[in-house]
Amino acid sequence: MKRSEKESFVAEFQNRIKENPTFYLTDYSGLDVKSITVLRDRLHESGADYVVVKNRLLLRVLEASETELPDLSEHLKGPTAVILAGDGPVGPAKALTEFAKDHDDRPSFKVGVLDQALLGADKFQRLAKLPSREELLSQLAGALQAPMAGLAGALEAKLQETSGLLEALREKKAEEE
Repeated sequence: MKRSEKESFVAEFQNRIKENPTFYLTDYSGLDVKSITVLRDRLHESGADYVVVKNRLLLRVLEASETELPDLSEHLKGPTAVILAGDGPVGPAKALTEFAKDHDDRPSFKVGVLDQALLGADKFQRLAKLPSREELLSQLAGALQAPMAGLAGALEAKLQETSGLLEALREKKAEEE
């Protein structure tokens, strides 16, 4: 890569990290090109991008970044790829974990950055086990709907009871006449 290409890559990658402040670093050693392509496709379906980058260039990106990011220099050893979690942190974490299960735990998770804080492997695994955003929204909708459905049922029962009482009163009046 020429110097001008490196400079443009650093500037472009800074913008991408600024737009996607949640990202994960992985070690992709042991994966062939076909497997990495499959992983890219799965991550793309979850709204994320998978970028293989030289550690030296990534260090430049992180050092020159306008956002406050933790020091990741100790994690920039060996082959490194970055997962930029565009649509949220859970989908890419799930996709990476599921892919690694099928491929002898490769790629391996190095470290993540979530809301400008380091994310270790244990927190990453907990994040990967969370339900998806859609599942959480449907659970919330169900939780909000249950009391309203109960109230509607109670009001309908009272309405039926009142209707029955009025019908009984009408029949009694009809008998008296």
